[in-house]
Amino acid sequence: MKSTNTVGRIIGLLFLLIFVMGILVYQFLQGPILFSNDFLINATPNAPKLITSVLLGSLSGLFSIGIAAMLFPVFKKYSITLAVLYLAFSILDFVAISIDNTSVLAMLELSKEYMTTVEANANMLEAMAPIYFQKHWWTHYLSLLTSCFSVFVLYFTFYRTNLIPRVLSGFGMLAVLLMFIEILASILGEGISMNMLLPMGLIQLILPLWLLVKGLNTKWLETNFCAASLKE
Repeated sequence: MKSTNTVGRIIGLLFLLIFVMGILVYQFLQGPILFSNDFLINATPNAPKLITSVLLGSLSGLFSIGIAAMLFPVFKKYSITLAVLYLAFSILDFVAISIDNTSVLAMLELSKEYMTTVEANANMLEAMAPIYFQKHWWTHYLSLLTSCFSVFVLYFTFYRTNLIPRVLSGFGMLAVLLMFIEILASILGEGISMNMLLPMGLIQLILPLWLLVKGLNTKWLETNFCAASLKE
């Protein structure tokens, strides 16, 4: 059980790193550049930032898979189905992030071509820019939508096993549902309010801090282990 508690603190650290990397990528390194109408001009001078954002995005996806792998033996004690689902959705998240990163690099290459091309080709590249912009918009929002599935399974399993306080896991499930509704509404062109994403940001900060301090609640595991021993 001590090892399980150690795992809880490790995944808490990984979740915190994912949270910090998400802020760096979307608020500082990538978002202000690529979600700007002037990305053709701004992307090339900021190439190091964009490449760093791609590397950090990929790393966060790998961290998510690592978390799912570490939680797999814990979750399967309750439900092998939920354990497999969480791992599978985490892998799907990484694929979605990789597709989004491809769009980021494509926009960077278009910007480089625009900055070095002769004037005769500039109009053609300017005409292509909205297409690349929309492609990135789609890959970004679909990546966010995909992430909802793994996060919901995570908090649902936490809720059923009581590995963290149910007030946290319950709030987590609510936050995921609000995020899913807002992202889906935005994709359908009927965005409600970006404030619906705030609960997700809040719980994604509280969860790692809780795990770093408290670890996983092993009482359920101890009860489950004792019950299994008695049956034997």
